[in-house]
Amino acid sequence: MNTKQNLNLTLKIWRQKNNRSKGLFEIYKISDVSTESSFLEMLDQLNANLIEQNLEPVAFDHDCREGICGMCSLYINGRAHGPDTGIATCQLHMRMFHDGQTIVIEPFRSKAFPVIKDLIVDRSSFDRIMAAGGFISVNTSGNTLDANSILVDKEDADKAMDAAACISCGACVACCPNGAAMLFVGAKVSHFALLPQGRVEAKRRVLNMVKAMDDEGFGNCSVIGACEVECPKHISLDNIARMNREYMSAWLDK
Repeated sequence: MNTKQNLNLTLKIWRQKNNRSKGLFEIYKISDVSTESSFLEMLDQLNANLIEQNLEPVAFDHDCREGICGMCSLYINGRAHGPDTGIATCQLHMRMFHDGQTIVIEPFRSKAFPVIKDLIVDRSSFDRIMAAGGFISVNTSGNTLDANSILVDKEDADKAMDAAACISCGACVACCPNGAAMLFVGAKVSHFALLPQGRVEAKRRVLNMVKAMDDEGFGNCSVIGACEVECPKHISLDNIARMNREYMSAWLDK
């Protein structure tokens, strides 16, 4: 970990016009980068320099910059979200790098995540999986039941909350050699399966979401475990096992 105040860096960044064109790495030099700045602020600094030179800035995705939305997903020096653990890219700080270092920055790589431009990928496949079953049908007529009237076991509530922490960033897919989305889908299925409100549609939900995942072209899980290691919210592999149990039960009842 670096303790100096300023860094001079070489950035090797993937540039690609769209998903129909060939991409390539371009090299940029950047100096006087504060170790107190975030990784995205460093990219902001680079883009400001490029604009001053009448060059096209690097396109990258971001929104909340608080580790909540998952939009800022980047593959940095061979790791999803970079060299730190338990954080999204926006929470990565430049003190994790050293002066003179070369940083390789790529978009998340997956057949189901086509490149839109440069470092931005289309993760709408996740949205379609959620639309297939990642919800609970409830009465919104005004005669809804108070949530506190349904008792939930504390252990189940904690597990459901842990699964719900998933921010849909796609790091699990990017770091998986199979391009699997099982941790993402497992987290979403588990979140509802562990709660009584989610049991009503549990069988239909898991069948539809797994089918949608397969239709999007994601690979199969071979329990390598890289997804759990790189997940910024430490989503457990237990959620994949739970989803498999839910799926087998639903499939046998068809």
